[in-house]
Amino acid sequence: QVQLVESGGGLVQTGDSLRLSCVAYGRTFDDYTMGWFRQAPGKEREFVAAITALSSVDFNTYYADSVKGRFTISRDNAKNTVYLQMDSLKPEDTAVYYCAAPSMPVAGVIDVSLYKYLEHWGQGTLVTVSS
Repeated sequence: QVQLVESGGGLVQTGDSLRLSCVAYGRTFDDYTMGWFRQAPGKEREFVAAITALSSVDFNTYYADSVKGRFTISRDNAKNTVYLQMDSLKPEDTAVYYCAAPSMPVAGVIDVSLYKYLEHWGQGTLVTVSS
């Protein structure tokens, strides 16, 4: 059974940094694009960032405009883990952050950003940024 487990959330102040981790259990996702999403209170879930497989000839990362230049997605296949480094945090970054994996390796970063082929979701980790 596949499980994605996020961690690293917490309460921080404006301008602080946090690094979120998402560990996959039950299978490896080395050849899969992985994504981070978030859902703020009272709002719909939104795309944050995605990263292709490290082995992809078209290795790429992709970010929502709202986090571009502040957040960095990365992955460590040896640890079956995807990270989201969040710098210069703002109160509007307050949300539950989820990682997600698609059902097939053909999904690219744009597919993931549009929720295409997404099958596996973690339980989320709460990030609260105080002003």
